[in-house]
Amino acid sequence: MWTPQQLPEIAGPLRQAGLRLPAAQLADPGGDPLAAVVSIGGCTASFVSPRGLVLTNHHCAYGAIQLNSTPETNLMRDGFNAAAWDDEPSAGQNVRVLVPEAIYDATAQVAAAIAAAPDGIGRARALEGVEKRLVGDCETETGIRCRLFEFDGGNAYRLVRSLEIRDVRLVYAPPGGVGNFGGEGDAWGWPRHTGDFVFYRAYVGPDGRPADFAEDNVPYQPRHWLRFAERPLREGEFVMAASYPNGTSRHALAAEFEQTAEWTYPALSTHYKALQALVEAESATDQEIAVMYASALGGWRSSARHYDGQLESFARLETAARKRAEEAAVLDWLRGQGEAGQPALEAHAELERQAAAARATRERDLVTGQLHRLGTLGVAMTLYRNAIERTNPDAAREPGYQDRDQAVIEAGLQQMERRYHPAMDRILQRYWFRQYLALPAEQRDPAIDTWLDGQDDAAIERALDRLAGTGLGAAEERMRWLRADRDAFERSRDPAIRYAIAVTPSATRQELDRKARGGDALRNRPVFLAALAAYRQAQGQPVPPDANGSLRVTYGRVAGYTGLDGAERAAFTTLREIPPRATGSEPFDAPQALLDAVAEGRHAGLADRRMRTVPVNFLADLDVTGGSSGAPVLDAQGRLTGLLFDMNWESVASNWVYDPERTRTMSVDQRYLRWILQEVYPAPALLEEMGL
Repeated sequence: MWTPQQLPEIAGPLRQAGLRLPAAQLADPGGDPLAAVVSIGGCTASFVSPRGLVLTNHHCAYGAIQLNSTPETNLMRDGFNAAAWDDEPSAGQNVRVLVPEAIYDATAQVAAAIAAAPDGIGRARALEGVEKRLVGDCETETGIRCRLFEFDGGNAYRLVRSLEIRDVRLVYAPPGGVGNFGGEGDAWGWPRHTGDFVFYRAYVGPDGRPADFAEDNVPYQPRHWLRFAERPLREGEFVMAASYPNGTSRHALAAEFEQTAEWTYPALSTHYKALQALVEAESATDQEIAVMYASALGGWRSSARHYDGQLESFARLETAARKRAEEAAVLDWLRGQGEAGQPALEAHAELERQAAAARATRERDLVTGQLHRLGTLGVAMTLYRNAIERTNPDAAREPGYQDRDQAVIEAGLQQMERRYHPAMDRILQRYWFRQYLALPAEQRDPAIDTWLDGQDDAAIERALDRLAGTGLGAAEERMRWLRADRDAFERSRDPAIRYAIAVTPSATRQELDRKARGGDALRNRPVFLAALAAYRQAQGQPVPPDANGSLRVTYGRVAGYTGLDGAERAAFTTLREIPPRATGSEPFDAPQALLDAVAEGRHAGLADRRMRTVPVNFLADLDVTGGSSGAPVLDAQGRLTGLLFDMNWESVASNWVYDPERTRTMSVDQRYLRWILQEVYPAPALLEEMGL
């Protein structure tokens, strides 16, 4: 996952692979085509028209689709197609399109601040301080959002300045039987037959600057937008994807990998499956809960399956042994460097010690972290902490509570109305309080113990009875407390607020402990990772940094693969394969219009000449991870040829270890997207807008 700045360094391999654009053109995030690629809500998206039309995945927009659904008007099931611009509803106040405008090297400023700090907590504070200063100096104009990115464990820092468009509206979502065909059961599996796409539109104020949702806002006019490919995509051809991958850990220590594989992933998978079962049980008899928690439920299902798949892959690939062997080779190389290798060896030993320290409270940190983000308790914790932080000057507040964060906090509080049900909230609170009481005694929090006033289910039920009296389930009450000062909170008798007041001091102390460990890592990780880079470069291996949410480009070719069962996996799936899979029931409820069009051979001029039908999804050997969903897949000329939506089961461990033989991405072929817009859920105005 190469940074744009690295692409000129690999211009030769790019040309050999089939790229027809100059590598220098791809190195410019402000040029064509990269400027059309944007970040949106933990996914990737792209502009596909001069009038702010945005293309991303259906599953990335599922929260917005759910937000605009009711039991009577279920857009998740029936789809949505705005008849006119005035009919495009808000995707939600927290859906933001970030359009990068500039990138600045901030390494010198950050390194100087960290070097001057005396200890771990000082280094953590120094990084926070310089980050706030850089971001504050960058965000001098309304509608600008800036973020500092760390590369190579802290050996480089870049500040990215983006336009933050906060009026985003839903334009088109295919029916669930297209956009979510196969559902979670198909996730990471192949063959796939999903139309996992959605269109948004980005709006700005009449002056062209970002603005809150308003009737007189106008579509944003991007500097660049993607054009659809004119040539049919073939197996073996060059493709590339530009995206915002959230994070990988390929350069992590073996000890950090073992902690993840042996405890973190199994624990999270177990919890998410339990939460899923609780919501499913209530949803079976309460349609309101089913709609309100649909997005959360989908997230738990997907995450649990992903963790299980990674654990399976770790075992198959013998990842722990590989990590240990690779790390041992680096350490032996460093010992061979004599005195020059000693700082990196010492840094490695310190990082291992810090990993061991984090293990001591891992159960507590997981349970209280989940509990303190949940429903009304999470709201109370956020509101009280926000009131505390607002007593400080803006530059001295904790990240997440500055003036720049207030709109995001407010939007989350308002949207809770569509994603919260008191009965379900109580059930989930019960689950996490039971998990808390099951913690080892040495990890318990005296403040929570005192508030619970008991060590059994009866104490939990009494606590839940008290919490049922909170007023924070009502939007107007949440808004009132958002404006309240700290004294008002501490005079309050609201039970959820009383809980927040009781546990915030200990939660803050635990946060400081984690920051101190992070500050120690700021001294040690850059040293070890610089040595790791030198070791790999000595072997002639280029070193792309771990993914971190910044823009990356990956390239490869359209290719099938041999599965673990020895069976060949074809590079494309096609229309004629959908009817045999269509059962008429979710998640295989393909619309009748789709089945009719297939039966009648209506290809709308989009059939592949060799396949004699319309391709649906395709495989490519690209390297991506979470956050890359919705990424445009581009051909050798930089034209849109597909929309990336998933990885195959054999590649789910690639955050930690990369298997080039079997790693594949799955994408919606642009021809299938266009066919849906023409034959199944027609949107002629959109086709015309995109020049199709």
